[in-house]
Amino acid sequence: MTIQFAILGLLSWQSLSGYDLKKIFADSAVLYWSGNNNQIYKALLQLHEQGLVTQEIQNQEYLPAKKTYTITEKGRTALKAWVRSTPELPEVHNAFLIQLSWADLLTEEELSATLKRYEEEVQVQLLMQKEKARRMGPSSARSPRETYLWEMTLKNIVSVYENELTWVRQVREGLLHLSP
Repeated sequence: MTIQFAILGLLSWQSLSGYDLKKIFADSAVLYWSGNNNQIYKALLQLHEQGLVTQEIQNQEYLPAKKTYTITEKGRTALKAWVRSTPELPEVHNAFLIQLSWADLLTEEELSATLKRYEEEVQVQLLMQKEKARRMGPSSARSPRETYLWEMTLKNIVSVYENELTWVRQVREGLLHLSP
């Protein structure tokens, strides 16, 4: 995900500060992004320089000045062009699959323990994603269609973890049948 377009999308709902954006990214299941907070501020600066957002500075007593960003028409046009562009296919980056490829090096007990740990981690992630989906809902949705699209996006993320949990359980079950 390009951080700039996620920011433009959020700003298309309402004006926000960099701090507000940071909190939204941290709490979101949909807007997963692993960068650091400085990248949010760097992206905002770039968007401002490109005329895609405006910036309003509000002085605060005893606190640093607060910068609030608002999407411009040029920003809405850029966001819409990006949304219309050909979507990228999902990439599968699962280091555990590489580990599993050579897991025959392990004893039955070691392999069982490794799979059990992975299953437990997936279960935790599934619960976390379900909770994020429950809390995240599109509170700023502008239409029933937008609400539906956000719900389906959240459902997709949860289904990835549900599928992974089913798969690891199948692997564990299948290995039981291979045991002498």
